[in-house]
Amino acid sequence: MKKEQLYNLSFQLILHSGNARSLAMEALLEAKRGDFHKASNLMESADGEFLKAHRFQTDLIQAEAKGDKYDVPILLVHAQDHLMNALTVKDLIREFIALYQKLN
Repeated sequence: MKKEQLYNLSFQLILHSGNARSLAMEALLEAKRGDFHKASNLMESADGEFLKAHRFQTDLIQAEAKGDKYDVPILLVHAQDHLMNALTVKDLIREFIALYQKLN
């Protein structure tokens, strides 16, 4: 995989992870307002963005497993950080939404 491809992949990871995190945060706000239907729809949209990000990550892992060798740019490390942070936020938000529903 060429460096340009790694940068493109990194930007895609950042884009879709950021979208997913933002959608999950919106879902939390809707749950806080008591609109659990809207919160659920936003979480589904977040899951769709995570799926897109995961596909880019999987492409990278598969390329390496096939023997592709490359230097890992800092941008890719940053992109992985975005993905992992967004996944953690999503998991916590699911718990908060469940708590809001229980309290409601």
